[in-house]
Amino acid sequence: MEKIQCPRCNGISIKNGFQNNKQCYKCKVCNKRFQLKYSYRAYNSDTNALIKSLLKEGCGIRSISRIIDISAKTVLSRMLKISKAIKPPYFQKLGCKFEVDELWSFIGNKDNVTWTTYAIERQTKFVIDFFVGRKTSENIKPLINKLLLLDPKRIYTDRLNIYPSIIPKSIHKRFQYCTNRIERHNLTLRTHIKRLSRKTICFSRNKIYLEAHLRINFWG
Repeated sequence: MEKIQCPRCNGISIKNGFQNNKQCYKCKVCNKRFQLKYSYRAYNSDTNALIKSLLKEGCGIRSISRIIDISAKTVLSRMLKISKAIKPPYFQKLGCKFEVDELWSFIGNKDNVTWTTYAIERQTKFVIDFFVGRKTSENIKPLINKLLLLDPKRIYTDRLNIYPSIIPKSIHKRFQYCTNRIERHNLTLRTHIKRLSRKTICFSRNKIYLEAHLRINFWG
C-alpha cells in the first residue's frame, strides 16, 4: 500500500475521515489534516508563486482573483503572507553611491496622497530600504542613517528641503539629472505595480497592502 506523506513535514499520514466526499489524511507526526487534491485552487502548491509573479507583472488584486479563480480577499491575505516571509537582502558593500527619491500614490481614496521614499545603490539599482509615510525629517532620517552606515561616497537627492539637514554636506549632491536612475526606476514601478499607476481606479485600501506589494517587488 502506498504511503501518504505529509505536505508540511513529510511524515507518514493515515486516513482521517472525509470532507466534501473526498478522503482526508492526518499526519502522525505534526497532526496536520489534509487532502491529496483540493477543489479550491487557493490550496494548490504553486498558488503563492503565481500570485507573486502576477503582482510583479502589473496585475491588480481583482485581476489576479479572476485569473486564478480565487477570492480577492484570499489574494490579499496571501500577499501579506508572502511579504512577511521575505527578508530584505543585506547590503554590505561600502563606499558606494546612492540615490534617494520619493514616489506618491493613494491610500484609502484619491484624496489621501501618501509617499514612498526609498534608496537605491546607483550602479546595481539594488533597493536598500524604503518606508511609506509623510515626507518629514523624522520619517526620512532612519533611511538616511542606514545609508550613512555604509560609508557612502555620494548620496544624490532631489531638491526637497529636508535632505540638507540630515545628510552631511560633503557627500550630499543635488543638481539637475543627478537622480536619473531612480526616476527611471519610479517609472518601472508604476508600470509593474497597478496600485502605483497615476491614472487608474486602482489604489491601496490600506498602508499594509502597499508595503507588502513593494517588498514583493523589491526583494521577492
